[in-house]
Amino acid sequence: MTIDYSLMGLVAVIWGAVISKRMTYYLHMAQLEGYKPEAFTGWKQHQVDRGFNATHRGALIFGVLLCVALVLGQAFIWISIGMMALLLMTWMQPADQVKKPLVMTGRAKRLRTAWFQLTGLLLLILALIGFLFNGFAGMAVTLYLAFVLSNGLCYYLMLAAVILRVPYENKINQGFYDQAHGKIESRDDLKVVGITGSFGKTSTKFITGTILKEKFNTLVPPSSFNSTMGVCKVINNDLKDEHEVFLCEMGARAMGQIEELAKLAEPQIGIITAIGPTHLETFGHIGNIMKTKYELIENLPCDGIAVFNYDDPNVKKMADKTFKEKVLYGIEADPEVLDLRAENIQVNMKGSTFDLVDKEGNRAACQTKLLGKHNIHNILAGASVAVTLGMTLDEIASGIAKIEPVEHRLQLIDPGTGVLVIDDAFNSNPVSSKAALDVLDAFNTGKRVIVTPGMVELADEQDAANEKFGEYIADVCEAVILVGPKQTEPIQKGLANKDYPKDQIHIVRTMAEVQALLGQLLQPGDVVLFENDLPDTYNE
Repeated sequence: MTIDYSLMGLVAVIWGAVISKRMTYYLHMAQLEGYKPEAFTGWKQHQVDRGFNATHRGALIFGVLLCVALVLGQAFIWISIGMMALLLMTWMQPADQVKKPLVMTGRAKRLRTAWFQLTGLLLLILALIGFLFNGFAGMAVTLYLAFVLSNGLCYYLMLAAVILRVPYENKINQGFYDQAHGKIESRDDLKVVGITGSFGKTSTKFITGTILKEKFNTLVPPSSFNSTMGVCKVINNDLKDEHEVFLCEMGARAMGQIEELAKLAEPQIGIITAIGPTHLETFGHIGNIMKTKYELIENLPCDGIAVFNYDDPNVKKMADKTFKEKVLYGIEADPEVLDLRAENIQVNMKGSTFDLVDKEGNRAACQTKLLGKHNIHNILAGASVAVTLGMTLDEIASGIAKIEPVEHRLQLIDPGTGVLVIDDAFNSNPVSSKAALDVLDAFNTGKRVIVTPGMVELADEQDAANEKFGEYIADVCEAVILVGPKQTEPIQKGLANKDYPKDQIHIVRTMAEVQALLGQLLQPGDVVLFENDLPDTYNE
């Protein structure tokens, strides 16, 4: 067999481009799953047509057959052309649209290096085996086989890299944790506010930060930095001596994670925004969610202050059993019990107005650009912290007027086309989805259109919640675009329960189809609500 090394080099270059693309995809999924081997494995088990689909399986089989043909002495040039064709076939698979892009952190870079090392080891071993059996001709065969296998086994090589990196990453993370904890302990002058809840955490963080900045130098972490390592990064990199207040958002997917964050940041003030059925796939039931969120209150110091949304029935239960100093806020609860409340609420398409009232009856007129009555609860949480830190109601009202909508959380967008967009795509749960529809219902200038894949990560409650969501949609919207035929079946059932016209329901698979459909449906004066976006790791 005559080997054309330049042709073989071209195959190697194409393989390098293809395998790098597939490696990046799996690296992204590993990052979204927190680099946890069990979570990464669980994600793979639920994949039907992504990562290693029919095209990739066909390419693997075809590649093996090409290598067999090469062993049998078939023309090297045709084998090489076939190899390039199958590699390009996998390369041309359409990329998934993502809402949370891959971030090349230090850990991601180390994992990428580990993957390259494992893949290089696979190539080296197979090349040596081929060379020992039949010199350079044998090496050509086994290298081509290595190209095919590494493409097909890309996920497993990434999983192996994730597993092998765990002990080293744990040691690195412990160093970051100790550094951050030491920095917090050295700041007796710093006020730390912990914020947790099933939803509303990020909005409350930014709202609270805007209010407090009227008087205090406040550190507000960007985006949803609410994991242990995310908070460590903020403390180590961004916390400065001049900061007087640090707002620490605390997220969790399992019991004990809020306690870990509380021991790290040592908050003196803790807010619980709301409790609902989110992340039930990991928590199991809402009782575990309540216990986990309450870890924040349990870890406050004896003179700490707990801030509760007293309108939320589950949070009310937590507040009633708490004997530390507490601040209760709300809209619907008994005014005699509440420390801070909102009255005379007026909600419209441009935001809300209300009176901020304390327990003594002092009040301040407030105006906000935030949409929806539920956002007033988040504002009350921030105002409660501000009162605790000594701000006046007038100072708080001034801060409230400056609050800007949080990206992808009921963010009103006017693209200048005459069609308004309400972007609530970050996440969705039974409470927030109903609140978003209430906001949409306030718009009456034209058609009200919703684009949604429904809610996920609600375990056994998911289908019932989405069916109810469909019934709410039927009461508000003149057109419905559902993303994912299977995922949205419960919503379709809810719409049918209300005899919603079938010709006003549109079912699509991709956001590209959504955009094309919206171009046909929308006219000036219409408003479209984007409610939730499936996680990048989701697949029907």
